[in-house]
Amino acid sequence: MNPKDSQWAEWMKNPAIRNLDPLKQELIRTAFDRTQGKTGRNLAPVMMSLITQANQKGIRFSEDEMTLILQFLKEGKSKEEQARIDQMVAFVNAAWKKRN
Repeated sequence: MNPKDSQWAEWMKNPAIRNLDPLKQELIRTAFDRTQGKTGRNLAPVMMSLITQANQKGIRFSEDEMTLILQFLKEGKSKEEQARIDQMVAFVNAAWKKRN
């Protein structure tokens, strides 16, 4: 099993992920695959894509679900990289609000 699959298997042990709608799990897995190796602002297009794909399918992630996803994305990253991810989230939120 490659490390990426192993990390996803760990995520799936979390009841908050395991109990999500399978469509949400699929979108999260897609985001997980697309974000591997990406940092900071490079995550923004991936997250925007995740939100757009979810909206196209009529799926809305709750604030708690988004917080959980971001928590997983920050795992194993330095404090500086976690701060860049937080900046990216603020950027995505601002861009999303302008779009809608």
